[in-house]
Amino acid sequence: MRPFLPHPFDDDRLREECGVFGVIGVADAANFVALGMHALQHRGQEAGGIVSYDPATGFNSARRFGYVRDSFTTPSVMDTLPGALAIGHVRYSTAGSKGATAIRDVQPFFGEFSMGGAAIAHNGNLTNAAALRRELIERGSIFQSSSDSECIIHLMARSIQKNISERIKDALRRVEGAFSIVAMTRTKLIGVRDALGVRPLVLGRVGDDAWVLSSETCGLDIIGAEFIREIAPGEMVVIENGRVESMFPFERRAPRFCIFEHVYFSRPDSILGGRSVYETRRQIGVELAREAPVEADLVCPVPDSGTPAAIGFSQESAIPYAMGIIRNQYMGRTFIEPTESIRNMGVRLKLNVNRALIKGKRVILVDDSVVRGTTSRKIKDMILDAGAAEVHFRIASPPTSWPCFYGVDTPERAKLLAANMSEDEMRDWIGVNSLKFITLDGLYRAVGEAGGRNPDAPQYCDACFSGEYPVAPSDKIEEGFQMKAAE
Repeated sequence: MRPFLPHPFDDDRLREECGVFGVIGVADAANFVALGMHALQHRGQEAGGIVSYDPATGFNSARRFGYVRDSFTTPSVMDTLPGALAIGHVRYSTAGSKGATAIRDVQPFFGEFSMGGAAIAHNGNLTNAAALRRELIERGSIFQSSSDSECIIHLMARSIQKNISERIKDALRRVEGAFSIVAMTRTKLIGVRDALGVRPLVLGRVGDDAWVLSSETCGLDIIGAEFIREIAPGEMVVIENGRVESMFPFERRAPRFCIFEHVYFSRPDSILGGRSVYETRRQIGVELAREAPVEADLVCPVPDSGTPAAIGFSQESAIPYAMGIIRNQYMGRTFIEPTESIRNMGVRLKLNVNRALIKGKRVILVDDSVVRGTTSRKIKDMILDAGAAEVHFRIASPPTSWPCFYGVDTPERAKLLAANMSEDEMRDWIGVNSLKFITLDGLYRAVGEAGGRNPDAPQYCDACFSGEYPVAPSDKIEEGFQMKAAE
């Protein structure tokens, strides 16, 4: 099978980092993991991998390109992954090789240590990975991949601790950045979040003695697991023999969960911080309608991520909601090679305008974000070509003007539209009648912070909007990245 090719017109979206999943205490655990990975497919579609352990056969692994449904549903693959303990990972490359994913970069990563083997799957990004990699190579480590996550395995190998759990602690105390990790030994399932809790990780239970770790609660739902709680920022859980042991091996810090998980990354049927993602996104639309009202005939979402916010905008403004743009649900793997003539079709391969509904109408388009702005221009052209009288954009996040270094594939700052233009300039460049973004305070209110954003101690990581990074991106600074000047 050739490597998975992302859709050629998706370079104007922020990518969904990765997803991790693990199960202990059920027969054929790998089958449960495959289902969980399928539920987390929105977090990474380039490739996936599963590692399982069975006392009779030891550790077994399978890594494949493309969708879980295409790679981990056949007996020829799943029969090679026996055992009651398994972990899995779905990948979108944020660190490591760009372009087509190399199979060596597909997680989980496995290492054989003196006290036994261990596998690890990582969601997030290490901001000091380049420096760690240089140090480890100078000391004799031989890397097999270009992924920053492999640093963790090498740091574990160099630890002098006597068991795998302690070696994981040792390794993670050396890294900087964001990580939600699911790991396994021959007998243990382990979950860890960084001290800021930037990336999500939840704990679930199947029956009395089987336990599950997942990036999101939607991964629990697909296998009928009960949601127990979120893994706390800075917490490490070790699950063995049906028991969960909790510890906090890192220095405690005020949490800074990624606010963009609420806006876009997480599935709308997941629960984050005790809140429905769908309801939060609907409330974003409500706040946006209050902050940026406009006279119009229809409120239309840009499918699918703009849908809940468009519903909230419609409810608050009393302007009718309508499906003015229809998404082609079968645009997964690129079905034809992206030749120049196909590229010129732009977003029409994925989206089509409901002409009978749009013609002659003043239309409000609600989208989750503007990155480069190229897709917004193409959608605006489609709406006008269908006969719309006016086009107004309302964006369910503040202007994205800074890159993320914590596990999101953001373009460099020079390619971010909001980093180079004012809101009015963006409006004119996209070519719409009006363009408004939700304010940062409005976004905070929508996620449940009634008083808005605390500028002295922000409650979330919002660096992509504010330029205030809770962990300095040391590798990027070394490369010449300019941090935001202190105000």
